[in-house]
Amino acid sequence: MDILAKIIQLRNQKGWTEYKLSLESNIPQTTISSWFRKNVQPSVASLQAICNACGITLSQFFAEDGELSQLTPTQKILLDEFASLSSPQQEALIALLKSMRNED
Repeated sequence: MDILAKIIQLRNQKGWTEYKLSLESNIPQTTISSWFRKNVQPSVASLQAICNACGITLSQFFAEDGELSQLTPTQKILLDEFASLSSPQQEALIALLKSMRNED
């Protein structure tokens, strides 16, 4: 999936300029512009902010072929909490979850 293309698609669906997206998502316009200039992927936290601004979940953002996955309330809490963690914290949590799964 081309994440940057998906962001453009969402922005266009809303009829938003890059500036309006920055206002709605609380992400500096310079940050958004740099993703496209440098072809850099935004962080999970930034994607979460964009999804929140657009009124969708991260699951919906990554859904293929318009297929929208429904999250349970617990899954939404987990995704929201995960998005607020730093990259090292996210990696540690993933490692912990994998180790818990392998204990069975």
